[in-house]
Amino acid sequence: MQFTKNIIADELKIFESKFSASVKSSAPLLDRIMKYIIKRKGKQLRPMFVFLSAKLFAPVNESTYHAAALVELLHTATLVHDDVVDESLERRSFFSINAIWKNKIAVLVGDYLLSKGLLLAIDSNEFEQLRLVSEAVKQMSEGELLQIEKSRKLNLSEDIYFEIIRNKTASLLAASCGVGAWSTSNDHEITRIMKDFGEKAGIAFQIKDDLFDYGTSNVGKPTGNDLKEKKLTLPLIYTLNTVTSEKRRKIIYIIKNENKKSDKIKFVLDEVNAAGGIKYAEMKMEFYKNEALNILKHFPESDVRVALEELVNYTTGRKY
Repeated sequence: MQFTKNIIADELKIFESKFSASVKSSAPLLDRIMKYIIKRKGKQLRPMFVFLSAKLFAPVNESTYHAAALVELLHTATLVHDDVVDESLERRSFFSINAIWKNKIAVLVGDYLLSKGLLLAIDSNEFEQLRLVSEAVKQMSEGELLQIEKSRKLNLSEDIYFEIIRNKTASLLAASCGVGAWSTSNDHEITRIMKDFGEKAGIAFQIKDDLFDYGTSNVGKPTGNDLKEKKLTLPLIYTLNTVTSEKRRKIIYIIKNENKKSDKIKFVLDEVNAAGGIKYAEMKMEFYKNEALNILKHFPESDVRVALEELVNYTTGRKY
């Protein structure tokens, strides 16, 4: 992905400085936590999609930096809150905020990040950006709640699965591409097209995440974490709809009652592999990836378009 990073290297460097400044607080504890978050930031895929989506139409401007910061602030807020909801003690191999400072502080930190994002958009009169990202956050909440509801009964259809990941994961990547495009084009149709592109890429991204749980040759060692958390992902949904009713009942029983036993989880992983669930998910991932790449073909070929294509290919080819 080096070509992509080179295309927006200057923009990412400026963004890091602006983002660090945007989360500073006069409260010593909050400022200390913000520094902890910044030092342990992820791959910054969403800001990268923002900058490339903007640069596809015109040079990056101040509005683009506002868009990237807004997306990253709200994304970080949702991650902090997710760790509380999931009772997760780690984030990217480091202690989560709630693991170090407990749930109450973690929730308040998430609220602070959310408010900083809202204020950034309002103070800079970026109301269209605020609308696009706020809609994504609403969809993310709906997707998460729908997943929790369906996980209790383990009655997830493929249609509902795609509704969940479209809302829970793809919506923010769609918004990232939308606000980026809007920042340099101020064109509603272009923004709509780029949102559609981001949604397709986001769906492919989430299916790739699903596959990490099964440890194919492309994604390393199986973890079974989703199964332990009773999350019905695409490889499992396909398997449950393919195997005999007897085997289906056995798999569901394991997920409901024996999801902490490593030998039982291995049985389910093996059944998913044998039923073709992994190959089916890979096929669907490739379908959505190609849908995203085909949307980019509407625009003239350029280094920026090539970089966006490389970024999409990275999301489905990554090893972690």
